[in-house]
Amino acid sequence: MAKYLFEANYVGEGISGLLKEGGTHRRSTVEEMFRSVDGKVESFYFAFGDRDVIIVADVPDNASAAAIALKVNAAGLAKCKTTVLMAPDEVDKAAKMDVSYTPPGR
Repeated sequence: MAKYLFEANYVGEGISGLLKEGGTHRRSTVEEMFRSVDGKVESFYFAFGDRDVIIVADVPDNASAAAIALKVNAAGLAKCKTTVLMAPDEVDKAAKMDVSYTPPGR
């Protein structure tokens, strides 16, 4: 299973909904969303700053991760950004790959 970072910001009525439901209810709802695509939330945090919610989750594939982001963004109450996460051994594998590349202008 692939690992992803989901970052979200509540907007408009999403903030009001969070105030009404509370943080633990929101986490439960989000965990259910991930289970619906055979995924699992590894960590879930509320935050100050640029992001209101930070989630690290295991999700089967890019399509499942995209489906979550699309569903959240389409609702219009939060804006979701998704980042694919890589384990150190995946970076080691990538570093050893022979890639043909010509920089611009060379």
